[in-house]
Amino acid sequence: MKIQVGDIVARHSYQCDMFFRVMKLQDTIAELAGEDMRLLADAPLKDLKLVTEQERTRKREQIKEVEDKSYRLFRQDAKLMKQRNEYEGSDSYSSEPAYFEMRGRVLHLDGDSFYLRKCTDLYQKLGIPVYGVHLQEKEMPEQLESLLEMVQPDILVVTGHDAYVKSKGDEEEVRAYRHTKYFAECVRIARKYCPHRDQLVIFAGACQSHFETLIKAGANFASSPERINIHALDPVYIVAKVSMTSFMERVSLWDVIRNTITGDKGLGGIETCGAMRIGLPYIDRRKSK
Repeated sequence: MKIQVGDIVARHSYQCDMFFRVMKLQDTIAELAGEDMRLLADAPLKDLKLVTEQERTRKREQIKEVEDKSYRLFRQDAKLMKQRNEYEGSDSYSSEPAYFEMRGRVLHLDGDSFYLRKCTDLYQKLGIPVYGVHLQEKEMPEQLESLLEMVQPDILVVTGHDAYVKSKGDEEEVRAYRHTKYFAECVRIARKYCPHRDQLVIFAGACQSHFETLIKAGANFASSPERINIHALDPVYIVAKVSMTSFMERVSLWDVIRNTITGDKGLGGIETCGAMRIGLPYIDRRKSK
């Protein structure tokens, strides 16, 4: 069967370990984007295998199991944070909580529209205010400053697809990465806009991105310390933790990383304060009617 743009495929040369969407076809080469991982790859058409619906269903079930585990861990942490806030916002649990929360607002730039939808769905499920924008990675630096001025976010996510291309240089050369330079440029623009790392918290990177470059550019959190693939939803779990943590507290780096799907081999960061503010009093207009 002829392979077409939009098909789901796997690579024989990698034992069909990952599923990809065919993004573009050029002669005998296909440009691929990871179905669940933020990875770009090129592959000869002869190396590709069309994935059956049965195989996709089986893979989705495996991925969902991993995603559900991360979601449960995050909800457990969120519940503990809420209980602590209720204790501090009321008379030590002796009355109903009388506070309201202003969670950190997220501006999420994503190079993949499919992933952006998955991420915004999860943000909404977690109760995180978000403004999502789909842009090709190379277009992000051009649009970022105007978006920052319009949205006024507390947290910025700059992600999409990336990959280390061995033929372009060794692992220490930024030019050997497909999109790290665009992510790093975005971080520098954002830091010029807001230099303080606790006033604008930044996550940058995708699969195999050059972690050190992104951190040095000014990111609080980035991928990928060991140049491995990261899951599509990992940026959400990191910034959601920041969004739901009080600005008076530092976010525990270990707590942030352990709730992700990829873990500390694919994600890292620096000490960072939360972005949420608690206010008093909470007024329930429904009761006053």
